[in-house]
Amino acid sequence: MTKADRYRGVFEWFSRYGPVAETELHYADPFQLLIAVILSAQCTDKRVNMITPALYEAFPTAELLAAASPDEVYEYIKTVSYPNNKAKHLVGMAQILLSEFGGRVPSDVDELLKLPGVGRKTANVIVSVVFDKPAMAVDTHVFRVANRIGLTDNSKSPLATERELVKHIPQSVLSKAHHWLILHGRYICLARKPKCLDCGLQPWCKFLERK
Repeated sequence: MTKADRYRGVFEWFSRYGPVAETELHYADPFQLLIAVILSAQCTDKRVNMITPALYEAFPTAELLAAASPDEVYEYIKTVSYPNNKAKHLVGMAQILLSEFGGRVPSDVDELLKLPGVGRKTANVIVSVVFDKPAMAVDTHVFRVANRIGLTDNSKSPLATERELVKHIPQSVLSKAHHWLILHGRYICLARKPKCLDCGLQPWCKFLERK
């Protein structure tokens, strides 16, 4: 099977049968999503969704978050992973939003990368979800699934995986593809025990070819 055939089969299947292609993080505006994605690093969306309502209520604007201390923010996020660092990142992020971007979340990846706590994955999530730009955010699920089913050739880094996926996935479905791959990795193509018998991608999966 050629790589082109594999890509075509996988994304035709996702387009027809895939889950609703949207983030599972709860948010009402770009600022809230930025907060949620920063908090989601090495943490489950479920845990983030449990603590963000109170955090959003306490700091509904960049101005209020920028004026807070990391210790204040910590009290709202102490049950997520690495809360001390994330509290500092959130305050710093809000301060730079105000000083450089007029309090508005930028729509450009390079500008988003200037914000504390924002890596390439986070930036790509924001531009694809909020601004509907063709971007591929590579988290642990996307990295694992892409390598396992053969969309990438054992890529050694998230950036290499991102470049390979962007090269082969049609731009018209690229932002959806990010969510399809994440959800597939979260619920079907599990890290330790993938649910291969429940997987609709069996005809194109390189992992099954090797078994």
